[in-house]
Amino acid sequence: MSEATNRAGNPPGSHMTAEIAEQPQMFSHLLGQRRAIAELAARITERKPRFALLAARGSSDHAALYAKYLIEVLLELPVGLVSPSTTTLYGARPDLTDVLLLSVSQSGGSPDMLEVTETGRRHGATTVAITNNPDSALNDAAEMSVDILAGPEQAVAATKSYSATLLALYLLVDAARGGRGEQAEMIPELAQATLDTSHDAVEEAVRRYRFADRMVTTGRGYSSATAAEAALKLTETSYLSARAYSGADLLHGPVAAVDTETAVLALCSSGKGGEAMRAVLDTVHEHGADICAIGSAAPDVHATHRIGVPSCAEELAPVLEVLPVQRLALGLALARGDDPDSPRGLHKVTHTR
Repeated sequence: MSEATNRAGNPPGSHMTAEIAEQPQMFSHLLGQRRAIAELAARITERKPRFALLAARGSSDHAALYAKYLIEVLLELPVGLVSPSTTTLYGARPDLTDVLLLSVSQSGGSPDMLEVTETGRRHGATTVAITNNPDSALNDAAEMSVDILAGPEQAVAATKSYSATLLALYLLVDAARGGRGEQAEMIPELAQATLDTSHDAVEEAVRRYRFADRMVTTGRGYSSATAAEAALKLTETSYLSARAYSGADLLHGPVAAVDTETAVLALCSSGKGGEAMRAVLDTVHEHGADICAIGSAAPDVHATHRIGVPSCAEELAPVLEVLPVQRLALGLALARGDDPDSPRGLHKVTHTR
């Protein structure tokens, strides 16, 4: 859509622009709920779950991947990602006694998440809903719930609700290990700094990749979630053919398809995951790809273009590094003459079973 205004009379991308800018303040509001989140975490730890399962779709599925790393690394619990259709289509009813089931849905309106949660609770799971809608059916179905406090989100592409979900999941897992969210206290200020200082580099990236036909996104560790979210954002707003791989998986075959016509968006934040990306990007560089590195470790890797992000604890890096990704998706959509507030054929809630 190339008109000066969209069908609602607003400039294209105005909602997405505003919602990206709201994130630092939103993080401050969410940090104010640390005590309530800690109380919920205490109820969970009292149950001594032996295993965790994560149920989600779309952007929430990428937040669940982030939670998978958090729980496996910080709590040292085994974690699995639910295949909702095993319940909704095939009628599987596994015994979930002593299992923690986290259902992540920004709207709380996904029918398959509702069915998975109801079924899991009936079969012994401790069920927790992570949503942006405390009045949703999913919250009613779960035994416990966390409100991510992102507020109404009008753009179809999730931005602030995604990052709020990440921070809420971090605060929950950190509280479960006995923390008080100390590492996250500076996140609002660091998020504002990220938005302020990355503007010019993002604009340059928009000019650089405006005419790209395909893109590979990649990261390791916690940043794998950002790579997955980046591919979705670029695909749904800019209609790029974008594919996400973990850095390790990229080297196991797909790198053969990377060449001088391939744009690679690499998430590289300080820590073990970012360090592991060095060898990945050395190989990708040898294939001649145009590499855009985003993150606090971006200056330390092979890249054609870099978008820096302030340093923080590695497990919190995805909360910050997704911000320039969102800005890039917004900018590319507008540069291509589309309206990222209303991607073609997409709706805020997808009804699947």
